[in-house]
Amino acid sequence: MKKDKTLLIMAAGMGSRFGGLKQLEPVGPNGEFIIDYSIYDAVRSGFTKVVFIIKEEIYDIFRETIGKRIEAHIKVEYAFQNNDYIPKRFKDIVKKRTKPLGTAYAIYCAKDKINEPFAVINADDYYGKDAFLKASNYLENIIYNHYGIVGYIVGNTLSPNGSAKRGVMEVGNNKLSKITECKVIKKKDKIIASPLHSSNGKEIDEDTLVCMNLLLFSPDIFDILEDELYLFLSLHVKNIEDFEFQIPDVLDTCLKKNIKTIDVINTTSTWYGMTYKEDKPLVVNALKDMTEEGLYPQPLWKNI
Repeated sequence: MKKDKTLLIMAAGMGSRFGGLKQLEPVGPNGEFIIDYSIYDAVRSGFTKVVFIIKEEIYDIFRETIGKRIEAHIKVEYAFQNNDYIPKRFKDIVKKRTKPLGTAYAIYCAKDKINEPFAVINADDYYGKDAFLKASNYLENIIYNHYGIVGYIVGNTLSPNGSAKRGVMEVGNNKLSKITECKVIKKKDKIIASPLHSSNGKEIDEDTLVCMNLLLFSPDIFDILEDELYLFLSLHVKNIEDFEFQIPDVLDTCLKKNIKTIDVINTTSTWYGMTYKEDKPLVVNALKDMTEEGLYPQPLWKNI
């Protein structure tokens, strides 16, 4: 019997650089959103539930525009990214923060909705069919004390319109040895990665693997996130506005503490995303081409 598998979609970001709620930006031939393609590929790959992590104030428009048309194809639940899961002693400190706390906290906010192996993705990124098939297979056979990351070649993930955050990975024998959250930009023929909170950028190879937040977990990640959140908040009481509780940092801590092995799964899928508004035509054309090649039906949900 196949396992239940959940897809957790981080959709709380408002897309400040993009200039709007990019999760609700039509990009498909029939007005589909990027998130439609991720869910379509996930359903076809054996996922049984979707959990959207969103801001409570966008729930109505999000459910009307995305949730209701997905509900016919897969079980749907919602979790809200707010301060409900902040330990009491830190609540007043976090209230002063104007930006979201980070991806690790976004995942933690879904802890009451997930009791099965799950994958995490960004709502505004296209990951591809092969990536979801490999993610589903990994979760079907997930091993105790192992997590997974689907890795993408950095040269295939960069916008020509500016820098982007990427988890730059060091990998050996398909195992993660280190991950560093970086600001990455392509300048002429060079790709420069600068760790956050550091000006020491360095050139990396175009085929360096990066984490695009296609992450594969068992539910015990929530216990790790709880402990690491407390440590993060304790460490940044006086400068909470300047740091983010990011999932690559938590994974790197798991490696340093030797409590998890993190497998890196290569994919033949090409990643597409809209970091900037100028990126939209690239995504529109790619999805149009894939639809015309028969990789997706038209309209998308016609045959499922």
